[in-house]
Amino acid sequence: PGAALAYALTFLASDCYAELYGRRATQVVVNVAFLANFLVLALVWSTLAAPGVDPEVSAAFQAALGPAANIVAGSLLAYVVSQNWDVFVFHAIRDRTGEGMLWLRNIGSTATSQAIDTAIFVGVAFYAAPLLLGVGPVFDPPALLALGLGQYLLKLAIAVLDTPVVYLIVGAVRN
Repeated sequence: PGAALAYALTFLASDCYAELYGRRATQVVVNVAFLANFLVLALVWSTLAAPGVDPEVSAAFQAALGPAANIVAGSLLAYVVSQNWDVFVFHAIRDRTGEGMLWLRNIGSTATSQAIDTAIFVGVAFYAAPLLLGVGPVFDPPALLALGLGQYLLKLAIAVLDTPVVYLIVGAVRN
């Protein structure tokens, strides 16, 4: 839930940015952030692969960061797909409604993109990636569905509750 909460806030940021700077600029920011996260992942994996001076520290680092490959893969894939979808839907709604109804753009784009995000993350992190790694799915299908539904409802609640914050940020920047 902590990671779902933190990640949901990225949609607040991208919706504010999209409202203020437009579709193209927001897609650039989303994709640069994806590349930066991918670079961090590559650095972590290269660090894990490099021989360490102190075997005890190397073992601790491997134990802390090594098993998270499925989580990272699910997170990165979910991020790049869902954030780009969010920007697309945000501007599709704006094209149809004009400059008003920011609340609809914020909630509508985030509600659909969070569904995509949750399905990709849960499916890849806890089912597909472990299956590909030969360890088998982390959860059975009913547990995956419950996990996904719980995460989605939390993210949807955040999208609704963060709408006044979007208005405050956009208003403050415009003024």
